[in-house]
Amino acid sequence: MPKEEVTDLLRFLYEFSPGVREKAIWLREFVWDLYPQANELIYDNYNALAFGWSPTEKLGQTFCSVAAYRSGNQNVHFGFYWGSEIADPQNLLLGNGSQYRYVLVNKLDDFPKDYITALIEQAWENSLAKVKNPKDIVHGKTITKMISPKKREAKAKK
Repeated sequence: MPKEEVTDLLRFLYEFSPGVREKAIWLREFVWDLYPQANELIYDNYNALAFGWSPTEKLGQTFCSVAAYRSGNQNVHFGFYWGSEIADPQNLLLGNGSQYRYVLVNKLDDFPKDYITALIEQAWENSLAKVKNPKDIVHGKTITKMISPKKREAKAKK
């Protein structure tokens, strides 16, 4: 099962602080429990480790994601790839670009689970609407899409 396929993700998370690892794994479990039929796409980039969920294998149909940034403060975002297209009545989502919106995850105890669950549901439906060919829909894979050979130097906090 894909939820158990954590080898790459754990290897990529190793360079981050224990607190970042805990948040990332908790958020991963949170989404997998809600959408086991989705696919997890992992991108180990220069500035961040990002992983998100899509009904297909395409980044452009990602509905939500987790990003752990390699900068000194190692921020963790829970984001929505097409966040500008979903309703956010409580105005909790940050970002003002044309597409991506996110919440900063400082403490898991403060994470607005119920509210985010409702946003994820909207984002899932929005993502499905972007699928042009139903044959592109695949179920429950974990796919490492990119591993950047060069990484920003991480300054893990212990």
